[in-house]
Amino acid sequence: MSESTSAPQQGQPLHIDDITVIDDSKLKKAVTAAALGNAMEWFDFGVYGFVAYALGKVFFPDASPAVQTIAALGTFSVPFLVRPLGGVFFGVMGDRFGRQKVLSLTIIIMAISTFCIGLIPSYATIGLWAPIILLLCKLAQGFSVGGEYTGAAIFVAEYAPDRRRGFLGSWLDFGSIAGFVLGAGLVVLLQTILGEPTFLEWGWRVPFFVAGPLGLLGLYLRHAAEETPAFTQQLEKMEKEDRDAIKERPTVSFREIFVKYRKALLICIGVVLVTNVTYYMLLTYMPTYLSSSLGYSEEHGVLIIVVVMIGMLFVQPVVGFFSDKIGRKPFIRAGSIGLLFLAIPAFKFIGSDNTGLIFLGLLFIAILLNCMTGVMASTLPALFPTRIRYSALASSFNVAIIVAGLTPTVAAWLVEETGDLLLPAYYLMVAAVIGIVTSFVIPETANKPLRGDTPNASNKHEAKALLKEAYENIEQTVSDIEEEITAMEAQLEALRERRQRLVDRHPHMD
Repeated sequence: MSESTSAPQQGQPLHIDDITVIDDSKLKKAVTAAALGNAMEWFDFGVYGFVAYALGKVFFPDASPAVQTIAALGTFSVPFLVRPLGGVFFGVMGDRFGRQKVLSLTIIIMAISTFCIGLIPSYATIGLWAPIILLLCKLAQGFSVGGEYTGAAIFVAEYAPDRRRGFLGSWLDFGSIAGFVLGAGLVVLLQTILGEPTFLEWGWRVPFFVAGPLGLLGLYLRHAAEETPAFTQQLEKMEKEDRDAIKERPTVSFREIFVKYRKALLICIGVVLVTNVTYYMLLTYMPTYLSSSLGYSEEHGVLIIVVVMIGMLFVQPVVGFFSDKIGRKPFIRAGSIGLLFLAIPAFKFIGSDNTGLIFLGLLFIAILLNCMTGVMASTLPALFPTRIRYSALASSFNVAIIVAGLTPTVAAWLVEETGDLLLPAYYLMVAAVIGIVTSFVIPETANKPLRGDTPNASNKHEAKALLKEAYENIEQTVSDIEEEITAMEAQLEALRERRQRLVDRHPHMD
């Protein structure tokens, strides 16, 4: 376990022993375990997006090519409707029984359901049951993913030292992008080696089978990781306050969450919307857009996006690192403003039929996406206190994901119905406006403890510096409160004088 005592009781002075010093080896295990599980989640999303055209032909053979694509992407989007249910279920479980146990469960469900997609017979073999079973597997994925990303983000955030939370949290979405790269790269490799007829016959199944060993590796790493210091301290605190509480575990009312933390919930929804609409537009819908709408070969479109994603891998930790220096808000604001003004030029480049300009257009969107993914995992967990963090974050995150998850299907349908190839750009611009508004109301959380938690440090020297900062913050807050009290006392005195003047004018009042 990390070096610390339990959190101080309410009203007790903060001492050096109350600063949690994180063990570096345990921290690396926690980040690796969380990032690998997230990589598997997005490996499946990436594979599904890149083989959507093949799945359309296998599971919806009687439809037109455009309808096949929309149907396959629709099967991708429908599971997002059950993600809030998974978020509520795993969120409550995570706040009651711990983050580590829930993350072990979500990766098991995710690995099994993904593996099973590769086993589904084609429509030609079992008829209507083929797309039905595909949908059931995707629903199981959606339910488990409802608790996956938020749980992993909380797991890393609660382990990370305050001054490195942005950098360490950025590796979570590094895992997401790496999962996409692995999925897309495997699809390209299989298409190149097997050729399209063989790939459509059985080659599309291979990427889904890879989820099996990935899931086992992720489960091993998560099972080996310890519970987060923040959650352990929360249980120790409750045990001291109430011996029965450790048996009942912390409970939370969703009404209380909505009433007390409404602003934090709305901020979370705003950040998730702008980030994930961009994410799904670039990494899930774009291969289909390039092949179905612009007429590029599947291999050509996928190869360009793979190169862009590899570039994103290098940018991702850089954004996280600098967010610890200058804050999270500047990146969210810059990414959103850039998206608003560059979405149309980017899509014009993508439709230019020039490989260099296509790459440049995709690069614009990718870098702007990095600005948001680089800070999301460190920003969102800091909005809520430990006892409700998983429940509140998973619920609000997955409500926003319902809208964001419809992006590939809605974009494909809009382009098909209108023939306007710039409609995806307008879609991104709407999301950008939400991101800009959110960036002005979100609190800055860089280099600060998670809400309601004691500080986390990398070593004893840093712990002393954090304690000094904590004292300075307390002194500043007390000074601000005293100024507010002085101002209120002046207002109160003015009201008393006004009352007295009125009383003096009434003959029967003292």
